Parts: sequence; C-alpha cells; structure tokens
Amino acid sequence: MINSQHLAVTNYLVGALFCLSLSLTAASATELPDPGQRVWSDRLEFVGVAVEEPGYHVWGSSAVIGLEGKTHLFVSRWPITAGFGAWLTDCEVARYIGDRPEGPFTFCEVVLKGSGRETWDRGSPHNPTVHKVGDQYVLLYIANQGGNKKQRVASQRIGMVVADRPEGPWKKVGADGLILSIPEEPTVWSYGSTVGVNNPALLLHPDGRFFLYYKAMKLGDVRRMGVAVADNLEGPYVFHKDPLTSNRSEIEDGYAFVENGTICLLTTNNHAGTGYLWTSEDGIHFDEPLVGFEKIEKYVSPDLLKDATTHRGKKFERPQVLLQNGKPTHLYVASGVNLRGGRGTCSCVLRVHEGSSRSNVRSGE
Repeated sequence: MINSQHLAVTNYLVGALFCLSLSLTAASATELPDPGQRVWSDRLEFVGVAVEEPGYHVWGSSAVIGLEGKTHLFVSRWPITAGFGAWLTDCEVARYIGDRPEGPFTFCEVVLKGSGRETWDRGSPHNPTVHKVGDQYVLLYIANQGGNKKQRVASQRIGMVVADRPEGPWKKVGADGLILSIPEEPTVWSYGSTVGVNNPALLLHPDGRFFLYYKAMKLGDVRRMGVAVADNLEGPYVFHKDPLTSNRSEIEDGYAFVENGTICLLTTNNHAGTGYLWTSEDGIHFDEPLVGFEKIEKYVSPDLLKDATTHRGKKFERPQVLLQNGKPTHLYVASGVNLRGGRGTCSCVLRVHEGSSRSNVRSGE
C-alpha cells in the first residue's frame, strides 16, 4: 500500500527528473549553433568534385547562373605534361556547364587563351572570376607578358571581357582588355610590386561604385590585398593608397561579396592551409579576419582522402562564391588533392548554409 509520504517522495522525484530533462534539452539546444551566429567556416558542407579533366591540371573555378537557369563554370586549366608550374605559361580559361550549381559539369569551350603576341596578355590567362552586373556578364582574369619566370610573375595584370550571355561572344573592354596595371604613383603601396597586380575580386559596392580588389607584394614584404575604385564598370580604376589587410603571412585569391549588409573578402591563409574571411562596413577598413574555411580534412571524409592523390598539398585554395538572390549558396575551391586518384588537380564545390558573416571567433596566424 502506498502511503502519502511515499507518494510525495515519488512525485518529487518525477518532478525533479522532468525539470532535469528540460534543463538538459535546453542545454543541448544552446550548444547547437544558431544560424545567425554560425562561424563562416562551419556553414560549409562538402558536395564533391566540380571539375576534373583528364590530361589537365584544373584550378580556380568561378560560377554564374545563365539566362536559361543553368550554371556556367569558368575554369583555369593547363596540360599535366607541362607540369604544375605551367599555370604561368600554358594556362587557358574554359567554360563548363551544369544543370545545377553542384554539377555534374561538362566541357563546352575554351574562352580565353594567351594572345601569343607582344601584348600585356601574351601568355597564360588564369584565375577567372565571373559576375553578372546588370544585364551584362563580366569575366575578369590575369595574364602576363611572357619571358622567364621572374618576368612573367612581375608582369601579371588584370583583364576584363564582357558578354550578353555566358556563352559569349566575349569582348575585351577598351582597346585591349587591360583593366588594372601596376600603379604609376610611388605613394601607392603596390607601386613596384614584384608580382604585378593579380587575383581580381570585383564588388559592386552598395554605394554604386565598383571596387576591384587585387593582390600585390612589395619587395621584402608578404602578399597583401589592395583595392582600386571606379564609378563605372570599365573604369578608370583609382588606387586606394594603403593595403587593406593586416596579415603577417601570405594570403591571396580574394573573393568579395556582400552579406546582410557586411562587405566580405574571402582569401586563403597560405601559412595554415586554410582561409580567412575579412569583414568591413565600408569595403576599405577591414576587421581582423574570421576563419573562412578550414583544412580539407574538416569537410572531406577519411574514406575519400585515403585513395586521393596529392599534387599541391592537402588544402583548398582559390575560393569563389556563387550568390543567388543576393545570398551565398555555394563555394568553389581549387584542390591540390585529386579525390578520385587522378593525375591532375581538380576543383570542388561546397554548399554554404545560412548564417552570418559576423562572429566573435577570430582567426590567428
């Protein structure tokens, strides 16, 4: 027979267990990152290989949605037989197409090759980045004037072509497509850059101007990001005099975009084999960086990595973001690891889940 004292104890224990259950549930809920507070790197989910091309090293890949709703991927590639360093001598930009941003992608055509003449873009168009600006499609890239390795690196410049459709035809802006060269004014930080100006990242600023971010390096310093600004897409672009990033180690491969009113610049962190996400209110003054993306092991399962072939370190590089309806949805990266065991490098695609570009978690060097 259950007496009243026994019943009271039982009810107390049941109530205590119920409260403990609620407390544990609440604690578990708080441990799950709220979409508005998630660190950028934690918002990424690996999908798979975007482009692998037999006989080629595949590198940076930049995506845009075409008029018919398909995804067009503009890709750097060069023959494996020429060696990995031939990105500087034998690269071309090719277009691939897929029904969805996650592929699969099939080769369509070669869009850009070196002129082979005594021009700024004599050799090796590389590192494409594509955007839709108004009714136009805009493709930026780098190229060089040829010569030995030191001369090629120092003569890197940024070019621009435009078209009404991703299928082209593509037309060089101005007389020869050259949109940004080394500054002629000695007071600009990138004057005399030993790597030219390269790695373009175009942003239509909320104030209506065009910001063209670029990488350069002074002799004895590390590679940094700078910016040149224009009122019109085709320029002229005026250099901001100071570098924008505070990095103490090498960075490159910037991509600029706006998310929730914040201007973001996604770069590599070469020393760590990861990425930085720099954030700014005005596109000029950037906070200390967040972790932009982690090492490849964070996203790719051990089963995929165990049979992979490594051609340029186990890391992602050359980040390029696809925005749809103003929101980042996919990240394309160059991979030094061929996850299918092939003979060349490849590009990969990751999903970007909803979240925020702001966080209290900052990246160390």
